[in-house]
Amino acid sequence: MADSSEKALVIYVDGASKGNPGPAGVGVVVNDAEGKVIARISSYIGTATNNQAEYKALITALEYAADSKAVHVTIKTDSQLVAEHIKGNYRVRNGRLIPLYQRAMQLLSSFKSYSIHYVPRFLNAEADALANAALKTRIS
Repeated sequence: MADSSEKALVIYVDGASKGNPGPAGVGVVVNDAEGKVIARISSYIGTATNNQAEYKALITALEYAADSKAVHVTIKTDSQLVAEHIKGNYRVRNGRLIPLYQRAMQLLSSFKSYSIHYVPRFLNAEADALANAALKTRIS
């Protein structure tokens, strides 16, 4: 458990792809331990499948957390696949996801503690909106 001197973040992540594969974006909402939003990230990532976009959103979030010297991270995602991969409950079989999974695990290993939770899409609405906003800047 985090003590008061250790930075803890709660991060919502989402990836979106139109076409699967197709133009893709990521959305990330970073909250401090008290629930105050401290960062929002919306980024176009090029062509990707939806699952690749979900992983890239997770990686973007973890890179932000590492750069901000977080010690404890809690990730919330509406991708059950990504959550179960990270928890070790599902094996990563897709060759295009393996390097993304490996990068995510490498980043996660740098934190004192982490957890990842699957949440229904309606509880991840802001990250979803940010991912889709990134797409709208490229698809118009």
